[in-house]
Amino acid sequence: MKRPSVISTPIRSRAAPRRDLSALPGAPLVLALLLAGCASTQPQPEPQTLGAGLPPPLPLNAAPSVADTARTEPARPTYRGPWEDPANPLYRRTIYFDYDSTEIKPQFLDVIRTHSTYLGTTKGQRVTLEGNTDERGTREYNLALGDRRAESVRQLMVAEGVSADQMATLSYGEEKPADPGHSDAAWRLNRRVIIHY
Repeated sequence: MKRPSVISTPIRSRAAPRRDLSALPGAPLVLALLLAGCASTQPQPEPQTLGAGLPPPLPLNAAPSVADTARTEPARPTYRGPWEDPANPLYRRTIYFDYDSTEIKPQFLDVIRTHSTYLGTTKGQRVTLEGNTDERGTREYNLALGDRRAESVRQLMVAEGVSADQMATLSYGEEKPADPGHSDAAWRLNRRVIIHY
């Protein structure tokens, strides 16, 4: 089968006839005005002086106003209680334990007594006793061990006169380490109960 041949015919374009603009009497003037109208000037910024936008300096012997100190001093967190003051005995809120033990060491008895005395005189105050362990052992075992540690602190505080209603116990097991390391020093810091107000 033969393919039909394609016959091509040249395409004639109809171009618009060119006109000579120089023959128009006002063409150069119109062209100049059009080009000038398209150009725009950018407004120049005013030169800034050093310290522009700042309040004027205070005289050497003047005290800053409340508005001035509010701008310069960082916001202070609100005071929640004496346990946030490093000089206060209530600041110490961590009781550390030996490996796989719930026995409270003698050096932490004063910490527990101090908090027990405070809670005994502040009946509306509540605490959470958070038990923690190191990473050794299964998750289930460590959760149970953390709970037993928190419970041993709670029982001693009840014996010291704190109402059981003022305390709640919680175990994190190994989930919230104080030190994420894998050494004896790190594990020693992770075996603890924290008294949280």
